[in-house]
Formats: sequence, structure tokens, C-alpha cells
Amino acid sequence: MSTITTASQKTDHVDVLIVGAGLSGIGAAWHLQDKRPGTSYAILEARAASGGTWDLFRYPGIRSDSDLSTFAYGFKPWTGEKAIADGPEILRYLRETAADAGIDQHIRYGHKVVRASWSSADAQWTVEAERTDTGDIVVLTAGFLFSASGYYRYDQGFAPRFEGVADFGGQVVHPQHWPEDLDVAGKKVVVIGSGATAITLVPALTDLDAQVTMLQRSPSYVLPLPATDPLADRLRRWFGDDRGHELTRRKNIWRQRRLYAFCQKHPKLSRRLIRRLTAKFLPDHVDVDTHFNPKYDPWDQRLCADANGSMFRALRAGTAQIATDGIQTFTPKGLKLTSGRELEADIVVTATGLNLQLFGGAELVVDGVPVPVADSLAYKGMMLSGVPNFAFAIGYTNSSWTLKVDLVCEHLCRLLEHMQARGLRSVVPTNDDATMETRPLLDFSAGYVMRSLDQLPKQGATAPWHLAMDYREDVQHLVHGPVTDPALRFGYAPALSSTVARDEVAA
Repeated sequence: MSTITTASQKTDHVDVLIVGAGLSGIGAAWHLQDKRPGTSYAILEARAASGGTWDLFRYPGIRSDSDLSTFAYGFKPWTGEKAIADGPEILRYLRETAADAGIDQHIRYGHKVVRASWSSADAQWTVEAERTDTGDIVVLTAGFLFSASGYYRYDQGFAPRFEGVADFGGQVVHPQHWPEDLDVAGKKVVVIGSGATAITLVPALTDLDAQVTMLQRSPSYVLPLPATDPLADRLRRWFGDDRGHELTRRKNIWRQRRLYAFCQKHPKLSRRLIRRLTAKFLPDHVDVDTHFNPKYDPWDQRLCADANGSMFRALRAGTAQIATDGIQTFTPKGLKLTSGRELEADIVVTATGLNLQLFGGAELVVDGVPVPVADSLAYKGMMLSGVPNFAFAIGYTNSSWTLKVDLVCEHLCRLLEHMQARGLRSVVPTNDDATMETRPLLDFSAGYVMRSLDQLPKQGATAPWHLAMDYREDVQHLVHGPVTDPALRFGYAPALSSTVARDEVAA
């Protein structure tokens, strides 16, 4: 493949341009190579390394909160010892996947996409990327654009405004930007937050001899889960890596769906069962209703997985404390809480969440008109209304991210095959029902989602405009269902305005 050139020189062209070399981007590249081996593609990655989230986050204890049989790709077995694996293990798996398939040869690092413009006259995208080392603008053209950049900002985590931070004599750290040389041994550390990051950080910091207090404004559901899966190990021994991985994946998909469905159908009973389980793991001095009984129902937000119950063990051992209270102000020596209590701290970790950002912050333009993303509708949870030849990957909020990514990539390959077989150059989802009821893209009450709903596309009440959070439903729509749809407009070259009748295209 030729070298990318600057805007003043000849522009490279690929069939599919992938933005992001993390879990989704590497997965998309693998599916293209496997199902459409003649398709040319490139991956633009803003950072200097592949791996996305798993290269960015370096805080102690970083791990998945999903089992690796479903978080790993369907096409590459997870053979690690841990069913809930740590960040470095996942990063090695991703890079091994890319290297084994030759995908890493298609990645161009330090290229941050800033603008993508669609031309109906040319039936292609023109993509501008900024070289992060020189600031030069690099230009490529592509027949199809796939955003694999996730949904949060890599350069900035969410940090609420706290009074008195400037007076604090210690160090304030966000987990998204963990200093490599941070020494916590013997230090008093307060971790602000109650989500998956905090639940992971607290026991990891106590293992580094820190004195840790988790400070939460309100509780979350925390489930102790085994970090290993003996049945998965036996299935691999009996049937080999590939078949064993497939069977374990099916088992865990079924288990995840049943748990979610049960919690949705029986929220009060689910709350009682989770409370009972949590109480068994807590020491007597930690009140379950004060610290582990959320105001919301199970799965209104994602359940936090505590691998091997390490968070609960730290509380029982007394190496970690928990406080449920508001923050009045930072002080020179720590934090003054709403209750009047004061927490001393040498280090405060703000595990307060993410800032959402779709498509890596790139501007989308169609025929000279900027795309109002917040006014768009998501088609099958993978394309945008009014935006031709564009797809994106957003995983499940109630299950493993990768499950959805694999399905989206399979559907994209089928769509490309359909278009090539009929000589079609463009496809755009179009909503003909101006009265369609819409709702937020992510029906999820997590803080990082609620803060950003006005920036996200909408979804409709029914298929194909709603974002399914059910794996079995998505399998029917994305794998077994047709790629044609009344909501899709296909077109030949050169202009989208010369689209053929949908009935003719589908024939």
C-alpha cells in the first residue's frame, strides 16, 4: 500500500477507511480481510500505538468487567487463564490478533481525523487527518468510512468542578491519565467514584500498600464474580481452543441475557437478591443499605463486577474504607464532606467517569453541509440517517462490547458484497416518517451518558431505527436478515440523486 501523502500532493484512495485501531478497528479489519479479501483498507489511529482503551488506561488493576469469552472476538479464542482479564493481557491479545492477520501493516499512527466530507458527485469520502507529530494535514479518499473510535474522549476524562481544589496540598489524579511514576505506598488515597473504575482501583491500590477510602456520592450495584472459569478450561481441553471458545461464548451470552432479562422483569426481587449476596461479603462494620443499596434498579446502570470479590476482601481486611457522602470542599489536607466529616488525603483519584465524544470528534460533512449528528437517527445501531456510506461501532451497555462489534462488521461486509455485486456506489439510510417517535440513543442512566445525550443521535421506537441491546435480536437483524431495507437508498455513480428504485436494487 502506498504512503499517505499531504494535502498538496496526490491523494491515496482505499475502498474502506477505518478510524481507530482499538478493539473495534482491529475487529473490522479482520472481518474485511476474511470476508472481502480484495477490499483495500487503511486504519487511521490518532495515538502512537494500537489497542485503544487498553493502551490508554494504565491505572493499577485495569481490567475488563466482562468475561473474555464474550469480550474477545468470536473468531479468535481467548486462551488466557483469567475469565476476567487485566488490561495488559487484553492489549497483548489485541496486538497479537492484528499481527497474526497482518492488520498492523495497515495502521497509520499519529493520524487524527478532523474532517470527513462526502461527495455525491464522486460517490466517495474525502478525509482530512492531522499528523500529531508535525501538524500537517493528510488527505485520503475512501468509498466507505467506518468509525471505530468508540464513544468517549481519549484526551480528557470527566472531572466535576470541586470547591477548594487549588488549596489541596496533595496530588489530584484522573484514572484516564495515570502518572507512570506515581508512588502510593504508605499514602492516604481517596478514590472519588462508585463505578467499575473505582471498584477496580481500590483493591489494587491497597495491594500497593496505600491506605484507601472510596468516597461515593451514591452507591452502585457490585457483584463478586470469579476471575476464572473452570468450565471454560474444561471445554477447551475437551474440544480444543476454537470449539471450546465457541461453547463458552454461547454459555456466557445466554447467562448475560438471562440475568439482564430477569433484572428488567423483576427489579424488586433482583434488588433483594443482590442485596442479600452483597451483605454476605461485607464485614459487620460496613452497612449494606448505606453503601451498597442504590436508588436505581439493577441494570438501569451497568452492574459493577468485582473480580474474585477483591473489593469486599479489602473492606473485610480493613485496608480499604468506604464513605457515602457529598463533597463540600477540598481542604489543604484532604476533603471536607457534606456531613461535616473530614477525610485526610495525600492523593485524590477522581474516578468520576468519561466525557462522551462520537466519531473521535471529527466533523462529518455531506455535499458541503455539516451533519447535525444530534438530529440524525441511528439505523440498525450502525449507520446514520442522511449520511451515505458510513458506519460506526457502539457496543452493548448490558453485555460485552465486542459481541455487537462482530455483528456490525459482519453486516457491513454483507452490505459491501451486495453493493459490489450490483454495481452500486452508495447507500444512505433515510427516514420517511417525519412523525416517528424518537428517544435517546442510549437508554441508560449512567452519569456519563446523561451528560451527553444532547450530543448523540436519536433512535426510533421500532426497527430498523432502534438500537437493540439484545444479542439474539441483533443476530436476526444483522446476520440473518437481508441487507436491503425500505429505509435504505442505494445509488449508482456518479450522483446520489440518480438512485435507482429500491425495488430494482433489492431484486
